[in-house]
Amino acid sequence: MDENVIAQIKAFVHLQAELGLRGVDTSFAPTFSAIDNAPQNLADVREELGDCQRCSLCTGRKNIVFGCGDAHARLMFVGEGPGAEEDRQGEPFVGKAGQLLNRMINAMGLSRERVYIANIVKCRPPGNRDPELDEIEACEPFLRKQIEAIKPDVIVALGRYASQRLAGSDIPISRLRGQWKSYAGIDLMPTFHPAYLLRNPSGKRPVWEDLQQVMRRLGLDAPGRRPRSM
Repeated sequence: MDENVIAQIKAFVHLQAELGLRGVDTSFAPTFSAIDNAPQNLADVREELGDCQRCSLCTGRKNIVFGCGDAHARLMFVGEGPGAEEDRQGEPFVGKAGQLLNRMINAMGLSRERVYIANIVKCRPPGNRDPELDEIEACEPFLRKQIEAIKPDVIVALGRYASQRLAGSDIPISRLRGQWKSYAGIDLMPTFHPAYLLRNPSGKRPVWEDLQQVMRRLGLDAPGRRPRSM
């Protein structure tokens, strides 16, 4: 609810009290948490996001990359931001890093259609640079609403920016990964980004260990050996 509306309601209530109307509670102060946190579905969140102009990333994008997958997924992946191919197609993780993510998901016995995939920011940063703080802060309310709508059992944060932001920590990703954290009461597993794994294949083993923890938390069979496809 708009703050001006709340102010008008409060003024009206106080006026009634000054006129002698009994039984008026002048301490009335509705909060955004009580009003704005009503459950939304993903379509509602996307409609609210609209043709977003909330930060400077809007000036260079081709498409808003909202997210994709199962709207009731038990497992959600959150990356950092769209790249060139994602910006072109309007879908997260469709480039080379996305192909590796697909193999990671398949190695867990799942498919891309059975999880939900999103990013910390929904528009491509110029030149694939790291997202800046004001951009993350402009976008995070919509990510939070997506998470509230989906209600996943586990979130996997991919990469430094997603992991540190959702975990509320500035610990380096090399130490943060593999440690269970929490975001909005939901189990959170930070791990390396697939793009990092493309440059550093030695990171695949610890990522597979992280994903095994996630599988156990979800009650999925967790094979001990990392599949060759990953």
